Amino acid sequence: MSGFSAEWLALREPHDIAAHNRSVLDAMLAAFRGQGSISIVDLACGTGATVRALGAYLPRRQSWRLVDNDLGLLAAAAALGRPPDLVVSARAVDLAHDLELALDGPIDLITMSALLDLVSEDWLDRLVVEAAARRLPVYSALTYDGRVAFDPPDAFDRSIVAAVNRHQRGNKGFGPALGPDAARHAADVFQRIGYSFVQGPSDWELGAGDQAIQREVLTGFANAAGELCDLPDRRIADWLARRMEFVAGGAATMRVGHVDFFAMPRSIR
Repeated sequence: MSGFSAEWLALREPHDIAAHNRSVLDAMLAAFRGQGSISIVDLACGTGATVRALGAYLPRRQSWRLVDNDLGLLAAAAALGRPPDLVVSARAVDLAHDLELALDGPIDLITMSALLDLVSEDWLDRLVVEAAARRLPVYSALTYDGRVAFDPPDAFDRSIVAAVNRHQRGNKGFGPALGPDAARHAADVFQRIGYSFVQGPSDWELGAGDQAIQREVLTGFANAAGELCDLPDRRIADWLARRMEFVAGGAATMRVGHVDFFAMPRSIR
C-alpha cells in the first residue's frame, strides 16, 4: 500500500533522511554489526526510499524485498538493484489483506517508513504477531504523532491541526487508522510480548527555504480539514491563504512530529 505520488515521495525524501533519529538507527545497526549479509523486507516501499536511506549503513551484501501495491512505484524501486551486493526484488502485495504473504521466506529485518499512522489497531497487532512468530526485528521510521508547530503562529492553527489529527484516524485502506496514536500503540504491544524497544523523535524541521514542501503540507492539511466538514470552508481557506503568504514571504517555518522506533526480540532467529 502506498497511495502517494512519486512526485510527493521525491519531495519529502530529503526531509525524511534528515529527520531520521540517529539513536534509533544506531540501535538497529548494532543488531546486525559483524554480519556479512542481510535480508530485508520493506513494507509500503514506494520508490525505495528506505533502501537509499539505509543501504550505506547495513552489511555490504543486501537482499531487499520491496512490497507495495502501486506498480509504477514498484518499477522505480526495482531499478535500485546492483547485483551481486545489492539484490532487489519488487513484489505487488495488498498489505491490508496479505501481510503474511509479504513476510514469507527468509528475512532478517522488517522495515517501513511513514506507514504505521495509516494502519488500524488490528493491522498493527497482526504485524506484531507475525514478527514475533518469526522472531524478527522491526525498524519503523517517520510515524506521524500529531505534533505540529508553525512559526509565525496563527490563531486558527490549533483548529486545523486538531482537524488533521481527526482526519488521520479515518480509514486509509486498513480500517480505522491509529493516526497519531500509532507509535504509542506499537510501543505498548511490542513491549508487552517481550521485545526490547528503542524510540525517538524524527521531526521534520522545515525552514524558510523549504517552500515547496511547506506548500504541499499546508494544502494537504487544508484539504484534510475540509473533508471532515466540521470547520467552515471560508475559515479554512482564509487560514491557508495567510499561511501561504508567510511561506511566500520567506517568513515561515514548520515542525511536523514523527517517531522512529526499533523493536527487537530478545533473541533473533
